[in-house]
Amino acid sequence: MNVVIVNETLAYPPTAGNRIRTLNLMLRMARRHSITYICRSGDDSSVTREAQEFLADHGIHPIIADGCPPARTRIATHARLAANLFSPRPYAVVSHDSPAVHAVIRAYASSNPVDLWQFEWLPYVSALRNRPDARRLFMAHNVESLIWQRYHENESNPLRRWYIRQQWRKFERYEQDMFDVVDRVVAVSADDAALVRNRFGVSHVSVVDNGVDTDYFSQITQARQPKLILFLGSLDWRPNLDALRLLLDHIFPAVLAREPTARLCIVGRNPPVWLTRRVRPGALGTDSRVELHADVSDVRPYLAHSAVMVAPLRIGGGSRLKILEAMAAGLPVVSTRIGCEGLTVQADRELIVADDVDDVSGALVRCIQEPASAAGMAERARQLVRSRYDWDTLADRLEEVWQHCATGHACRCVGPARCTACAAVQSSR
Repeated sequence: MNVVIVNETLAYPPTAGNRIRTLNLMLRMARRHSITYICRSGDDSSVTREAQEFLADHGIHPIIADGCPPARTRIATHARLAANLFSPRPYAVVSHDSPAVHAVIRAYASSNPVDLWQFEWLPYVSALRNRPDARRLFMAHNVESLIWQRYHENESNPLRRWYIRQQWRKFERYEQDMFDVVDRVVAVSADDAALVRNRFGVSHVSVVDNGVDTDYFSQITQARQPKLILFLGSLDWRPNLDALRLLLDHIFPAVLAREPTARLCIVGRNPPVWLTRRVRPGALGTDSRVELHADVSDVRPYLAHSAVMVAPLRIGGGSRLKILEAMAAGLPVVSTRIGCEGLTVQADRELIVADDVDDVSGALVRCIQEPASAAGMAERARQLVRSRYDWDTLADRLEEVWQHCATGHACRCVGPARCTACAAVQSSR
């Protein structure tokens, strides 16, 4: 098939969860189909060139539209936030949309045969709204309205809470509109698929889970530092920063009250100024109680050296690739329910699930004090990830969805012929 994948940003280098998912599935599908990748250019021209070369070397034809996101100065951002009060579209959509990408999509559709369009960013779906001949699939990395609902639930400032509520409602209306345009929605978990079906009345939804390259993360030599706690995630994503504040202000101090020599290692890209001022950069093996390792090229050494990973998220959607990476590396995990949401895991068997600050800190202390029990839990998680969440298996599932969507045939979701991508949705009903 001739498939065009449209995204907001470059999928390479794979430095964030959405990039990791897009790239790993796309590389595998490019071995079987003709893939064109359309997105806007990045801020750094050298990174854009590197991404173009990487994709081309792997049989993917990149088309990069000019135009970067608007500048993120404080004054300009506040002005755009105020102006968005008068827009029917959410701020995140307005600020990250690109007329240049829309133009490229329309031009490509007019001059090239395409069996399937896969959109990774919702605003670009509208570029083909008036093309009934185009088969359109939307890859829902998150249900954005759910994330904004949780922002609202966790915001204490009355003015910010009011503004966030407006964004939440705008996203609900916008997602409803765009979901109605596409021929199929692909969710990253059965939980998200059920939400899309129940909240938006969408019947054309399938599941292709988030995954992990199990071989890549199993090829590490474990050298556990018995009291080292790992926090891993993009440090420019608001849900991660909310979790990190909770960890630094409440959870880790509670751990130190019981384990005074425990240490916390924070690993992620693009840390904000407040974090770099609060936590000094460090290196594995230093004496600092809290270390920050920003923009690392390989997270595996941190997975190999830590005793346990913590994911204390209160806001989020989709499912967390970092938990799958930790499990593939044999690292015990302590997570909130929202943190491990969307993953088919059993609490206290493959990871520890806790929501209260005292429960999370207590679970971390147990992992430190009972390493053999924690290691057994981590091994069960590793086996689960290898059997269910490997990217090769998930690419097979995505191919089923592509075939059904491109031909315009409904998935055979009845009896033994049910396709695996839709079976996950059916089982959640």
